Amino acid sequence: QVQLVESGGGLVQAGGSLRLSCVQSGRTSSTDFAGWFRQAPGKEREFVAAVSLTGRASYYADSVKGRFTLSRDNTKNTVYLQMSSLKPADTALYYCAASRYRTTTYDRPSAYAYWGQGTQVTVSS
Repeated sequence: QVQLVESGGGLVQAGGSLRLSCVQSGRTSSTDFAGWFRQAPGKEREFVAAVSLTGRASYYADSVKGRFTLSRDNTKNTVYLQMSSLKPADTALYYCAASRYRTTTYDRPSAYAYWGQGTQVTVSS
């Protein structure tokens, strides 16, 4: 089993920055892709970003491209989401996720077997 714990959320003004962290524990050797999703009240969970096991390939939703950067440090079993130029529209509960296998459907929640509990990001105008 794999456990994921997110941290780093909070309240920030528009234009500000936050860095989210996701620490993996347990059978981390059984995971591959790492992803971030977010869900605002009354909306479906949406893809934010994903990174391959090696960190060489990363993918972003159009809405965050150029503002968010995803990275991972496998020596620390940690994935980071650096968020800059935040907008009120970025307000949501942010979840990290890990897949069991390499995937081409990294933007779909169904590709991920393990999920964290989420960390709230609130951007004020």
